[in-house]
Amino acid sequence: MSSIQVADQTFIAVPPEAVAAELADRRKWRRWWPDLALTVVEDRAEKGIRWTVAGPLTGTMELWLDPVLDGTMVNYFLHAEPVVTSAEQAARLDLAEMNRLRRVAGKELSFELKRRLEAGRAAGEEPPHVRAG
Repeated sequence: MSSIQVADQTFIAVPPEAVAAELADRRKWRRWWPDLALTVVEDRAEKGIRWTVAGPLTGTMELWLDPVLDGTMVNYFLHAEPVVTSAEQAARLDLAEMNRLRRVAGKELSFELKRRLEAGRAAGEEPPHVRAG
């Protein structure tokens, strides 16, 4: 089991293709994960992206997009280990805080996507892609 374990879900009332288009913009990755070096392992288009993670953490990360009802469930997973160079550094790690910070970063990403992609849609209102269909 990894020391850093994050699993989160956020529903966004747009088709998976709309979320995938946002995720495909690699320039945004640096804003969302400024300290991580990401290498795409699998670009699954409207099903999401899988990466290896390097930097202060090493491991894997995935945004899995699942079509649900009239939108997309964005599933965020991060499984990683902190990079430590000494026993002293390892002893000072606050794994609970590191996990909390990574969970918050994942939620910030999800809520940013939700705000942008659902802009102008009132709560409870059918998404435009459903009304048009």
